[in-house]
Amino acid sequence: MEKKKSLQNPFYLESSLTFILFFFGWGIWWSFFQIWLTTKQGFSGAQVGTIYSFDSALTLVLMFVYGSIQDKLGIKKTLLNLCVFLELLLGPFFTWVYVPMLKSNFYLGAFIGSIYLSVAYLAVSPTFEALAERMSRRFSFEYGQSRAWGSFGYAIAALAAGFLFNINPYLIFWVGSFFALLLLLLMLFFKPENKQVALDKYEVKEEEAKEEEKPSFKDILGVFKLVELWKIIIFIILSWTFYTVFDQQMFPEFFTKFFGTASSGAAAYSILNSAEVFLESIMMGLIPMMMRKTGVRKTLLIGLAIMIIRIGGCGLVTNPLGVSVIKLLHAPETAIFILAMFRYFTLHFDTRISATVYMVGFQIAAQVGQIIFSTPFGALHDKIGYQNTFLVVAGIVCVSAIYAFFILKKDDEDVLGQPLGD
Repeated sequence: MEKKKSLQNPFYLESSLTFILFFFGWGIWWSFFQIWLTTKQGFSGAQVGTIYSFDSALTLVLMFVYGSIQDKLGIKKTLLNLCVFLELLLGPFFTWVYVPMLKSNFYLGAFIGSIYLSVAYLAVSPTFEALAERMSRRFSFEYGQSRAWGSFGYAIAALAAGFLFNINPYLIFWVGSFFALLLLLLMLFFKPENKQVALDKYEVKEEEAKEEEKPSFKDILGVFKLVELWKIIIFIILSWTFYTVFDQQMFPEFFTKFFGTASSGAAAYSILNSAEVFLESIMMGLIPMMMRKTGVRKTLLIGLAIMIIRIGGCGLVTNPLGVSVIKLLHAPETAIFILAMFRYFTLHFDTRISATVYMVGFQIAAQVGQIIFSTPFGALHDKIGYQNTFLVVAGIVCVSAIYAFFILKKDDEDVLGQPLGD
């Protein structure tokens, strides 16, 4: 499929602006969520693991629901408009509902919080990604280039979050509400799909024809019968799960402990996190070119090697400079998994159910892994410390790399979706 000039393509602009606003509004608080739980609310590693497990449990159910609905909706944004409206309530929820409930009844608070966070954010992120990938195939732009703007927005948010957090921790949640308002206005009033001129110039008729044939509920449920998808699910549970457990549940506090005060640690983390995610946005634009040269399967295997080095390296290095350098490997690792896994699904599976396959095979699988591992690995950290836990995690990812070498299909094998080069 020939890509038109991106900046002239209103569908690319819409997708990119949506990513910037969503990931800024999410990253401004999510990048400091673990630090907020431990340093401001005083929860232990096991308690934080429990909160993440609750979040994951609700999110995995919603991801299948959201994926199924979005496959039925095609390029319509009805579901996402509702979710973004709920994001407006972030500041009030954290200030007047979530914290008091966690303090009065921890498990009830964790459960209520997981409902809101899953409905408004955690299941919404992959839905935005699935919609943008579908839009990219239909309206002639590169998905990776559009998704890169999301990483850029997250990078700016992570930088700003450190300074806001030191002024008042609750500011990060209220700023999240403000950006949800901007995003909702964009989605309601910027709709190039309603303009015939834009459709005539950028719409790919073959993809439009595919979208006309909506998948049935039987087709959607049929993904659970796909043996090849279950192989991928096992792979994701043993690999990408630990990106989340390591990077979100453990790394933030681990890094800040290298510094003399909590405020200096928070500021340093925000700068490092911002630099890493900014580099990730660059990698989002480069990884599609890498996939075209090395192939999807080989790109995924390279991503696994980077993951092992990154997690294992943090278990061995004992100074903040070394840990910071290793942290930057997160950029190519994340870009590879997000883009190459999506391309693997659209290459080897029916693109009509791409949102459902992506949700089940990648996002839900990772959430299942979090439910299994978040609490025990939080407790393991409490017992043996961060760095020994990181070495255990790196060993598990090594096992997943060996497994992946044997189960990942070659790029020219069983091409049931969109072939490479299209």
